[in-house]
Amino acid sequence: MKPRNLWSAVAVTVVASLSLISCGSDEGGATADPSTTAPGAAQSVSVQVLTPYLANAATKEVIDLFQADGEKRGWDVSVVDTAGDMSKLNSAFQDAAAQKPDAIVLGTGDPTQISLGLKAAADAGVPVFAIDAGAADGIVANVTSDNADLGKKSAEALIDAMGGKGAVVMLTHDPHPGVRARAEGAKKTFEDAGITVLEAKHVEVPGPVENARASVQDIMSARADEVTGIWGGWDEPALGAVQALEAAGITDVPVVGVDGQDFALAEIEKGGPFVATVKQDWPAIATKVADLVEAKVVDSKDPETNNFELPGSLITGK
Repeated sequence: MKPRNLWSAVAVTVVASLSLISCGSDEGGATADPSTTAPGAAQSVSVQVLTPYLANAATKEVIDLFQADGEKRGWDVSVVDTAGDMSKLNSAFQDAAAQKPDAIVLGTGDPTQISLGLKAAADAGVPVFAIDAGAADGIVANVTSDNADLGKKSAEALIDAMGGKGAVVMLTHDPHPGVRARAEGAKKTFEDAGITVLEAKHVEVPGPVENARASVQDIMSARADEVTGIWGGWDEPALGAVQALEAAGITDVPVVGVDGQDFALAEIEKGGPFVATVKQDWPAIATKVADLVEAKVVDSKDPETNNFELPGSLITGK
């Protein structure tokens, strides 16, 4: 009786094992793939944000907003900064493409300077989106402000503060498409109003506050009697200009910027030389880029256009 009981136990064990295997298989007998996403489950998305301008307050703000938005969606979002080095930015794009994330985001910068990086992404089949950059081949979509309008609004505020006449110094940074576009908008506004542009001074990045401060100190030392206003392409060089004017004891030269950073708002509130800024809608820009990435990566939907421009709002001390 004992041998027969032993074989019976073995038979029961085999049947039970086969039943368990059957439960883990589909109707055709194939074993279920444990990596298959269940219906309704959130899809994991990996995004690499690459930027040359993380030291810039506005760039950091919008990238932080995008990263937070992505993480709320369950995404893995990483950020790489090349500190103004476009050669390193190309290399960062090539490195990212080799890792094949679901998407790459250019966090501000000029796409025409990263053609090698964009080609690497295209060859790897990785879609590239841009925040506050420019529309270009290799960019699925760019989301930015209406920079020409930002330039126009800020220039109009400066003209008003100057009493409608005089001459200005412009603090610019042409490598950034957005700053370049707003400088063009501001210049046209000055010319249309009969305002003389004495000089357009390039501002180095990183270190825009310090660089602008030194430039304005030099300009005011040479031609203070000619300058009646200073236009900053973004808030940081405008702050540098304010610091230079205050150090020289000059109180009658108004300054404007663009971005609407907290430090700019604080300066405007003080009632000093910083008289206006145009605030960009960074939360809306960050959310729009995240929506476009999700539509492309999760739903395979292309955007209706490759360039989205959102409005900004003028802020003054009045």
